[in-house]
Amino acid sequence: MLATLRGAPMGGATLLIAGAVICAALATGLRQSFGLFLAPMTTTLGWSSSGFAFAIALQVLLNGFAQPLVGQVADRIGGRTVVIGGAALYAIGILGMALSQGLPMFTFFAGIVMGIAVSAAGMPVINASLTRLLPEHLRGRAVGLGTAGSSFGQFAVVPLAQLGINVAGWQGALFLLAGAALLMIPLALPLDGRPAPPKAGQDDQTAMQALKLGLTTPTFWYIFFGFSVCGLHVSFLAVHLPGFVASCHLPASVGAAAIALIGLFNVAGSLISGELSQRWKRRELLIIIYASRGVLMTIFLLADKTTTNVLIFSAVMGLLWLSTIPPTVALMARNFGTRWLATMFGLVFVGHQLGGFAGAFLGGYIFDRTGSYDLMWSLCIAAAAFAALMHIPVQDGPKAVDPGPKAPGMTPPPRAATTG
Repeated sequence: MLATLRGAPMGGATLLIAGAVICAALATGLRQSFGLFLAPMTTTLGWSSSGFAFAIALQVLLNGFAQPLVGQVADRIGGRTVVIGGAALYAIGILGMALSQGLPMFTFFAGIVMGIAVSAAGMPVINASLTRLLPEHLRGRAVGLGTAGSSFGQFAVVPLAQLGINVAGWQGALFLLAGAALLMIPLALPLDGRPAPPKAGQDDQTAMQALKLGLTTPTFWYIFFGFSVCGLHVSFLAVHLPGFVASCHLPASVGAAAIALIGLFNVAGSLISGELSQRWKRRELLIIIYASRGVLMTIFLLADKTTTNVLIFSAVMGLLWLSTIPPTVALMARNFGTRWLATMFGLVFVGHQLGGFAGAFLGGYIFDRTGSYDLMWSLCIAAAAFAALMHIPVQDGPKAVDPGPKAPGMTPPPRAATTG
């Protein structure tokens, strides 16, 4: 797969991308497994679904607000140190979740500690590091690979987490996940250190100038609010799809299989999206993705809730799951450059996580109040239509961006004119 990165020798660039892909796989797989613990932990400890969901929703929210700050640090000192620190916090947070006997303690570790950990060791920092280090003609493909790697982690880790729950109980499974989080530390070593200072003629924009440009540009806000819908969908399904499956009187293994299938099929979806984001207008690609999500959820809401239908829904949703990320990163780089990309994408990621907070918390709140997820599915469908409409006025012209520093041993080909 890495050999398809034409123009880059199989040396430093391969190590860089491989480490990033596997690190993203672990980070996402661990985080997406938390929904599996809702039923066993609330049953054993006597917690409410909304109490558990609030802790995870707080994680999502804090992840969003911390992301621009973490991105600023990564833009200044490089992604390597930030991701390593995030991996250590991952282990501490999951270990704290395992030892929690009350909701306040669980909320602290699952919400606050994990919120910061996910920001530091998550895809925004990893993808921004890849985008900054690689020449423009490889960025979309590399970000697609990184996103696909995170999805493969979801496919691989979630079933293992369910197996751990079945064999060792929910507490033992969390201990194992905490140990797995430490594997991200050596994987982050190939990521960049301190970014090279801009040379004469390159982008010497300051962080405050980049932020001011973003906050005063309509395209930024269109992307911000559209991306919030992605967070709404992803958090709702990641946290509540296993519970929804259980409410339909299907086996718990179907819920775990559904989350795993989403991750597996998103490998293909992310790679396809990464390729298309280099060939199509990113704006049109995002409109299609969000509209397709709405159509899919409508069909699923009206269909019989059988094991087959749940798995078909999960497979198709997987193709659309994180396929929003490559075109969104490309739009941010095209409109605002790459010098402060981790910061700028971190800022737009706040919108994603605001939506994620709503998806995680409202799912539990609505279920506790109504005994059904139907209203939440309807809200997700309406939100998909909103996101598609928000991307119609986004600017996606052939705006030039700085090529950025090169990964070791890489010599980009002469730059060709782009058509957007």
